[in-house]
Amino acid sequence: MFAIGALLAWGWRSPTFRDAEGFFLGEVILPFGAVVGLTVLWAGRRAGWGAGAIWAALAVLGQAAVLTVIQAGPRVWYQHLRLGADLFETVRPVAVAVLVLQAVVVAWAGRDVAAAAVRALLGGGRLRTLLIVATFVLTAATLSRDLVFYAGELVVAALLQALQLWTVALAAARVPATVADRWGARLDRAPPGEGWVVALSLVVVAVTAALNAFSYEATPHVPDELVYLIHARTFAAGLIDLPLPPVPAGFELDLMTVDPDRWFSPVPPGWPAVLAIGVALGAPSWVNPVLSGLAVWLTARVVRLVYPDARVAWWSAVLLALSPWFLFQGMNYMTHAVSLVAALAAAFCVGRTVRGGAAAWLLPAGLAIGMVGLIRPFEGLLVAVVLGLWTLFSGPRGPVTRIVRTSVLAAGTLAMTAVQFPYNRALTGHPLRFPIMDYTDRMYGPGSNALGFGPDRGLGWVGLDPLPGHGLPDVLINANLNLFQLNIELLGWSVGSLLGLLALVGVGRWVKRDWAVFGAAAWVAGAHSFYWFAGGPDFGARYWYLMIVPLIVLTVRGILEVSTRWHPGRVGLATAILLVGTVALFTPWRAVDKYHHYREMRPDVRRLAEAAGFGEDALVLVRGQLDPDYQSAAYLNPIDLEGPGPLYAWDRSPEVRRALLDAYPDRAIWLVDGPTVTGRGFELVDGPIRDRTGLEADIAR
Repeated sequence: MFAIGALLAWGWRSPTFRDAEGFFLGEVILPFGAVVGLTVLWAGRRAGWGAGAIWAALAVLGQAAVLTVIQAGPRVWYQHLRLGADLFETVRPVAVAVLVLQAVVVAWAGRDVAAAAVRALLGGGRLRTLLIVATFVLTAATLSRDLVFYAGELVVAALLQALQLWTVALAAARVPATVADRWGARLDRAPPGEGWVVALSLVVVAVTAALNAFSYEATPHVPDELVYLIHARTFAAGLIDLPLPPVPAGFELDLMTVDPDRWFSPVPPGWPAVLAIGVALGAPSWVNPVLSGLAVWLTARVVRLVYPDARVAWWSAVLLALSPWFLFQGMNYMTHAVSLVAALAAAFCVGRTVRGGAAAWLLPAGLAIGMVGLIRPFEGLLVAVVLGLWTLFSGPRGPVTRIVRTSVLAAGTLAMTAVQFPYNRALTGHPLRFPIMDYTDRMYGPGSNALGFGPDRGLGWVGLDPLPGHGLPDVLINANLNLFQLNIELLGWSVGSLLGLLALVGVGRWVKRDWAVFGAAAWVAGAHSFYWFAGGPDFGARYWYLMIVPLIVLTVRGILEVSTRWHPGRVGLATAILLVGTVALFTPWRAVDKYHHYREMRPDVRRLAEAAGFGEDALVLVRGQLDPDYQSAAYLNPIDLEGPGPLYAWDRSPEVRRALLDAYPDRAIWLVDGPTVTGRGFELVDGPIRDRTGLEADIAR
């Protein structure tokens, strides 16, 4: 956590950090990894790790070298290895040399470790071995339009994962037995009481808030986030819709429904209603961080209700708190953190009842499920099915009692869900007509955003939805994209984040609880097969986000089960080395390389307003594209588009500019060029302009 804070604090004050679009870290991460590796070597030698400290340092350096040869960056794309001519630019040849040297020395020194691993893998049977190897390889890289490149990348990426796994295993194997015994005691011990999870939750709040401030710069980066903030501000003002802008074309936004006399956000109301609390308190950037801390606390409580082994709850909370996927969802303004918290709250209440608590817990459980539905309607259905089955088939054995309890759960769910119907009616004219479906039907065609299969599914996003319509090929492509992102983002491990789950498959000692947890995760993935979109590269496999806790739990179970076959201390050491790489390398690399100025969304306009003093009577004309140029400024507008305060409009054409000048005759004009115009960041062109003659002459020309 200190490494993340130190790097981001340095970057925040560094002009390089602000101006290099995040790519600079591709050159810095290797020397930074060398520093971290030397730190690990020093700490390991002091702790008596012996030769294991050397191999642990090499594992950290190897991960930094791999990150150096990855092309990720702040654009809307999936990360890939650099396997072309650019592999030999800047410091990347040094990274390649590090990886080659690592492969040579590990192959020379770790033959016994590799032989033992192969024997253990083959000991599980051919079918299980094939499943593990296939998953390990196929999730190492994701699809490319060039299938030859994809095949090559798949092989190279899998070999790099295997090399890092070999190095980490070698480090753990070379630590003296006495030291390993001490680590084994740590793995087997869970802290008593509740103080540890509260402290861990507070750390998560602080880290995600810091990421929002330094990496995200308290600025919405995805069009959805911009609309969520506008929606929340609308609710905070006691409204559900807004007056139509005087020049709609000058204030156009994605995901805003335009009616003849009003406009409004069509997204479900649950998250904007929660975010409105932060808006009312003047701290919308703190809402998801606080929710993320609450999610860690709830995870520990829910897992403790499911598993009698306290270690599973403890380590699940720790791994969740360190998960890059989890931390970046806590940093942003998206819906997924609050949906997870509502689902966990419902699971906690159901678990209390199932474990002998009062049936009264099922009413708030149902309300929480209904809240998930108000946030992400499809996820509400998924949670209702999972928790409904848990209530129906667990707890008291009497069928009548179980049915009654399930009915109470359903009643609470329906009571909360019913809030949606008058809201729908107010916005669409029909209680069963959802505003978001009405919006997509208008914009992209009837049924384009519905569940199911057919040629009419999809919104035509060619770069993110490669095939028209939705069919079996789309299901397979979406699964490939999401599984790859899980393997990268879930834990940020150099060996692949799904290794813990694969270890549990390899050991084969599953209990009923494991199957139930796995079933919940599989249900989330399988149900989303009926939806046309994978979720895109924004914040990992975000449409599958509800499976994060089940996957973390199964990872912990895999680690604990492997520790019964191998020395538990060596398993704990290997896990610790992987987590050092996550905290010190992957998370800060991702925070800076991808999410700083992600999608070219920048806070420059806000800074220009402060530096130049736009004033409360300013009309700022932003030149460039809708996304990112105008949308980087639009969230700063007053919701009534009147003031007081600067007003930001999209200077998209001479006709729109003329209409804006006519609509706001008393405002001082400022001209700002966006990044797609400047090729850099936002730049102030002119202002304040009181004499509009020149502007009108420009329009005439």
